[in-house]
Amino acid sequence: MATIQPLVHLLACLSFLCSPGIADSLSSPVVDSPHAKQFSPVNKFLMQFYYDRYTNLHDSDFENFVSQKVTSELCEVLPDNKHDLVWRLSDLKRNLTGEGSHRSVSTLIKFQSQQLKSFLSELFSYSCEFIIIERLPSGVFADPFELQHLVQRGVFSDVAVFGDTNLELPSFLSNRSAVEIHLVVDPNILQEPTDVKIELPLHARYQSLNESGYSAVEFGAPDMLVRCSTKEKVENHYCFFTLEKGDANVYDSRIVWKIPSGIKTHADLVSTVTFIVALLSTLAIVAASLYYSNS
Repeated sequence: MATIQPLVHLLACLSFLCSPGIADSLSSPVVDSPHAKQFSPVNKFLMQFYYDRYTNLHDSDFENFVSQKVTSELCEVLPDNKHDLVWRLSDLKRNLTGEGSHRSVSTLIKFQSQQLKSFLSELFSYSCEFIIIERLPSGVFADPFELQHLVQRGVFSDVAVFGDTNLELPSFLSNRSAVEIHLVVDPNILQEPTDVKIELPLHARYQSLNESGYSAVEFGAPDMLVRCSTKEKVENHYCFFTLEKGDANVYDSRIVWKIPSGIKTHADLVSTVTFIVALLSTLAIVAASLYYSNS
């Protein structure tokens, strides 16, 4: 029976290698490729441009992308030293709701505009978008179809999942993914202290075996930006603003989800029992087929 477990692992690996898009995920990151699309603030999703340049999600690559490609494209009509003074994060609270393998990350964000209020009222004309990017750890995933139902119900104005969207892969065979959420808000509202609350439904992947029976999956703080259209008569003229934590009150921005997993010492017993049950079931089906075929 000792050969059963390696055989199961071999079949899982073959299934993984034959899955669509695996070859791309195994390739090295493409950084600043001449064929990569140029970043433009008007495009729908920021993460799409990240994945045009990088194959997988790594925190260092993403932070470099935001600092070089997003903040470098900040609002040109603002004075150079005023970008960080427009909106400032004041509070950030996060917690997990629900139980089991299907839970939600609840995030309460409070921010306020500072200085430049009179300038803001003259600057913005159409609308602003609040953009939240959740960089998910490899042990969990978001269901794109479930999130689209939330868009249809008006919970989010738009949302998309990027990265590893194969919902069937176990944790040890999957890569990280990211969820980008858009909320359209009135720029006049943003001139006053504003609260934004988000409930993001997530699902646990099958975890690797360990001795404790649980795998700890840790979430970091989300990335937050504001994108506004301007009154300038220039096509695709948008302003980006980042929300920095600074001296904000941050409550449990890093949360941990303990996901149940198989206990390693039980692996041989479970494999043996599974094999015996499968064998007996197969024999029963064969016997029933022979019996009824001769009737």
